[in-house]
Amino acid sequence: MPKNTNINSVLIIGSGPIIIGQACEFDYAGSQAARSLREEGIEVVLINSNPATIMTDPISADHVYLLPLEKKYIVEILEKHKAMGKPIDAVLPTMGGQTALNLAIDCDKAGIWKKYNVDLIGVDIKAIETTEDREKFRLKMLELDVNVCKGRTARSFLEGKEIAQEIGFPLVIRPSYTLGGTGGGFVEREEDFDKALNNGLHASPVHEVLVEQSAMGWKEYELELLRDNKGNFIIICSIENFDPMGVHTGDSITVAPAMTLPDTLYQQMRDLAIKMMDGIGKFAGGCNVQFSVNPANDQIIAIEINPRVSRSSALASKATGYPIAKIAAKMAIGYNLDELINPITGSTSAFFEPSIDYVIVKVPRWNFDKFKGADRSLGLQMKSVGEAMGIGRNFQEALQKACQSLEIRRNGLGADGRELRDQEAIKHSLKHPSWDRLFHIYDAFKIGLSFKTIQSLTQIDSWFLRQIEELIELEHEIEKFDLSDLPKELLLTAKQKGYADRQIAHLIGTKESKVYDKRKELGIKRVYKCVDTCAAEFEAKTPYYYSTFNTSQEYPDNESIVSDRKKVVVLGSGPNRIGQGIEFDYSCVHGVLAAKEEGYETIMINCNPETVSTDPDIADKLYFEPVFWEHVFDIIEHEKPEGVIVQLGGQTALKMAEKLEKYGIKIIGTSYHSLDWAEDRGRFSSLLEDLEIPFPKFGTVRTSDAAVELSRTLGFPLLVRPSYVLGGQSMKIVINEKEMEQHVVKILHDIPDNNILLDHFLEGALEAEADAICDGEDAYIIGVMEHIEPAGIHSGDSHAALPPFDLTADEIRQIEEHTRKIALAMNVIGLINVQFAIKNGIVYVIEANPRASRTVPFICKAYQEPYVNYATKLMLGTKKLKDFTFNPVKKGWAIKIPVFSFNKFPNVNKELGPEMKSTGEAIYFIDDLQDDFFQKIYGERNLYLSR
Repeated sequence: MPKNTNINSVLIIGSGPIIIGQACEFDYAGSQAARSLREEGIEVVLINSNPATIMTDPISADHVYLLPLEKKYIVEILEKHKAMGKPIDAVLPTMGGQTALNLAIDCDKAGIWKKYNVDLIGVDIKAIETTEDREKFRLKMLELDVNVCKGRTARSFLEGKEIAQEIGFPLVIRPSYTLGGTGGGFVEREEDFDKALNNGLHASPVHEVLVEQSAMGWKEYELELLRDNKGNFIIICSIENFDPMGVHTGDSITVAPAMTLPDTLYQQMRDLAIKMMDGIGKFAGGCNVQFSVNPANDQIIAIEINPRVSRSSALASKATGYPIAKIAAKMAIGYNLDELINPITGSTSAFFEPSIDYVIVKVPRWNFDKFKGADRSLGLQMKSVGEAMGIGRNFQEALQKACQSLEIRRNGLGADGRELRDQEAIKHSLKHPSWDRLFHIYDAFKIGLSFKTIQSLTQIDSWFLRQIEELIELEHEIEKFDLSDLPKELLLTAKQKGYADRQIAHLIGTKESKVYDKRKELGIKRVYKCVDTCAAEFEAKTPYYYSTFNTSQEYPDNESIVSDRKKVVVLGSGPNRIGQGIEFDYSCVHGVLAAKEEGYETIMINCNPETVSTDPDIADKLYFEPVFWEHVFDIIEHEKPEGVIVQLGGQTALKMAEKLEKYGIKIIGTSYHSLDWAEDRGRFSSLLEDLEIPFPKFGTVRTSDAAVELSRTLGFPLLVRPSYVLGGQSMKIVINEKEMEQHVVKILHDIPDNNILLDHFLEGALEAEADAICDGEDAYIIGVMEHIEPAGIHSGDSHAALPPFDLTADEIRQIEEHTRKIALAMNVIGLINVQFAIKNGIVYVIEANPRASRTVPFICKAYQEPYVNYATKLMLGTKKLKDFTFNPVKKGWAIKIPVFSFNKFPNVNKELGPEMKSTGEAIYFIDDLQDDFFQKIYGERNLYLSR
């Protein structure tokens, strides 16, 4: 049926702050859905409390409400629109993860939708209840004749004990209505059961858990489906987990399409998935179904079904190029699949199943180093904070590219001198999966552990293990040569299997640049292929590319045609991690849009499948490639842009500045010289001295002996930190020589050859920060924020108020003056963030970052001004500050609220210090400082300060 003409306005519920288990894949889904509905002339109203996302930007919706995701605020919005004479007709809750669904259900139970005559679209409440309530799900599957694990739901401790007795061990505990596997786990032994059962019952909001037999070690698969109102189904993508059952799918390495699934089993799974989706309700929209297969007898069991967009559907969209959220939103307002066009080809129907002629590998990104003492083992509770995706012609190429994208100082899967050689440690890692098991599988083959041992310890399918074993065999072959006699065929094979020049250089004992020259001389160069959803059967209209190495006639040449327009490359921020999150994706998207407005062809390079920047609709050209030097350089060589924007993609992009400078590639905006000035503490402090700006006494050392000597001059307490790191990594406040020596030794072990900075710590100081935009001649302060917690807690973990609430007019004047002076003296063109400590009326500068910061999107949302757009135009040199009219909306205060995911690490103390630990943030507006919320956080400001 065509569009439902009764729907003129739709409320989309967002997912709130980013937490482990619910990340920016919902920013991507929500933004895509909003654009999709607006294309249909529908007014889009959005509620979400996350200030760092594109979703909550005025470009996404007609009305954006930055409010907490609570029933009373939903009512407030419905009342307001009714009073405006534009009542909301429908609500779409499937784009905001578990948070949005739970809120929609609460509103439904409270009769809110009914009272305001609002239709729930794209979802079926009964379907959600069936899938979230573990017992209802189990019974429904049995009714549909779909196999599930043997088990029952317990609503009390006693009932749980009885069920465990019936099933026997090992078993699994799965709480109802939780996110990212919270509270769930495997129980191998009877003596561990009581504690696990108790945890599960407490974690479930309805205090019930499913106790079922364990399928640990079985194979795990997912299917992404779409169904329309007519009952038409398409399977978008099959996804196979590299890790067997026992590791949460968000923590598993996943591969698309499924590699080891015979067609007979795939057809069975397809039929089961359709039967399951049909069985839980007749709604139109997307669905993710998870299956497990017993490798001994190919028995298929259903694990769970999610009747909404999910992390997997974001991955499936990026993997196939099929925009699931966009199509699901159109189906929610009545369209059927056969009435819609596939946006990638622009000519074929959306009612087709994508086919892909490449391989996708997703590798999660963890941040265990932020949570000292955390249980690093992977299980049913998700612990990763982000993910990177690699695209290649084969599994090995895609795997190496995903590893190069992770930003963990690895050059790929291995061949970089960082292998583990301790046999017992490797065996332990293979049996007990943690974040680095993938690398240890490689290490196990490298030291000669037998295939049989590796397989029995990991229970990973032998096909995947063979792929890694083959890489080791190839490396042994390469090591027999040096650069002068390395055969062309061998070098080409290595490149086709994803090896970076840097890895090949390591294997033959030469420099990366020499390998690059050699392959250029031999004519081995990257070519770019299009992601087109239809295995090149139809021409794609969306320029969305990945690289590979071809010499065969079968896949001849480059599909990325270079235009003669002036171009600019924007470097993305890679996988999300603590200290570098979605706020940089927000900045990159705005940078791309601003450059387009100025007439540039925009080229985006990024590898994060969850983000809006990797939506092929954003830039003129998207290269889904690692933000890794070799890949970036080859794209620049191919496209020949005017220059590269590095200040929007966080530390990831900034780290490329030195190489870009060395190769004579223009950095658009602030120069490398100025970017490095801020990182080089000695040069920066000399600048502050020249400008007569106060800063804490400090020194730089490279050994623990020098640190002890320097500490006697500076005096304790001291802030000890390495240079060139992100999110306060390895920063610590020390109060005596013993503590300091221990920490310096640890830094030198973790990051060898690093300059270590020792700053005198201003105890009891207030902390503030300012963001500014500058055109090299003039600077404009976009906002000054005062931290509610004292100095010593990382700015990303502090509550902060915009504007300041407790600083004197003179202190604010000093902050603004210092910021202007620094920006102009460093010749900043674009954005700068400066951090301050204030003690006894004196404002000290702690550091300056000449790039987009975490707080920029927050200020843009609070003051309702597009500062990143302005900053990009200053960088490009097409505008000067005087060309803009600033008109910030200043009313009351905006509070930045850090959000943590400590519940994933129950044995870690919630203590805060100079190293950042928050995973996301919310925004909250107050009219006066007597506000209850403000009074509460102000009263607790010293509670968590540790070292």
